[in-house]
Amino acid sequence: MIDWAEKKLGVWVLTPHGMTLANQVKQALPHTDLFASKKLVPGEFYTAFSSLAKALAPVWDHYDAHYFIMATGIVVRTIAPLIQDKIKDPAVVCGDEAGSFVISLVSGHIGGANELAVRLSTILGATPVITTATDVNQVPAIDVIARDQGLYIENKTAIKHVSMAFIKGEPLPVHDPFHLVSPHLPPALMEDPSLFTSEKSGIWVDCTIRDLPEKVLVLRPKMLVAGMGCRKGVPRQELEDHLRHVFQTHGFSVNSLSKIVSVDLKAEEPGLLALARTLNVPIEFYTRDELDQVKTVPNPSFLVNKHIGVRSVCEAAAMLATGRTHLLIPKTSGKRVTFALAVMPVTS
Repeated sequence: MIDWAEKKLGVWVLTPHGMTLANQVKQALPHTDLFASKKLVPGEFYTAFSSLAKALAPVWDHYDAHYFIMATGIVVRTIAPLIQDKIKDPAVVCGDEAGSFVISLVSGHIGGANELAVRLSTILGATPVITTATDVNQVPAIDVIARDQGLYIENKTAIKHVSMAFIKGEPLPVHDPFHLVSPHLPPALMEDPSLFTSEKSGIWVDCTIRDLPEKVLVLRPKMLVAGMGCRKGVPRQELEDHLRHVFQTHGFSVNSLSKIVSVDLKAEEPGLLALARTLNVPIEFYTRDELDQVKTVPNPSFLVNKHIGVRSVCEAAAMLATGRTHLLIPKTSGKRVTFALAVMPVTS
């Protein structure tokens, strides 16, 4: 469930009546910015625009959602060039200037437009208009469950197959060893994962890679922590190649990577910082004193201890970050890279 009071919302209006509604929304949702036609009475509390399309394009991705108080046709024509991906697009809702209806238009599930339409309707005393099939049929929306559980959707095209099966009341095989999805599904819609076939859909929730039928929806829990060490000046590509090779060799998905950890001496290492940006994960650093508190590293290094005063970097960092006393993958070494993998405790 998205807390829209904590999200950035852009509200776009063309008329004085629309501005009245926009002000009600701004009072209720503090992170709201107002955009209004310059034909309205000038004011310091909103950004004026002469062209809706030209004003929207530069800030499209700067907001979690956009609420347009105007005709739906205007909105559709304006946002059409900006829409790219149902997983990444901001939520879009629109409504009439009388405040009678609020329509969920784009990114109803993952982006939260359905929830935003309901929230705005409560604020304005309007009627929310929701048209997504799973909501209309009152069955679970697997993409919303994945979003709320922090799961990475690896093959978004399979969402439609899962949704259609649920709408038809057809149970699907579900592999969910960490119980992240299954508690949110009716038992009548779940089958044993041994029943995966190429003819039907299913749900796979795990960090491990398997050869699965195309219609099976693969959801990756962000549960793996990579401890990394490297020599000075190692480029991002070399670090990434080593990381991906280890993941592939051991059958784990990089999409389950939660973060990268290392020693604070590497806090300004360009290659490591670039790797975290490329993989879109946070990177954290521990002091040598913190790393030295980990007494059970399986592969302590005399050379590392000699050069920087700590017995382990990659293994100790991974174990410290996860609170584990063992590693999923002990230290692997390249020419200039060391790597270890640990798994975070997972709770549903």
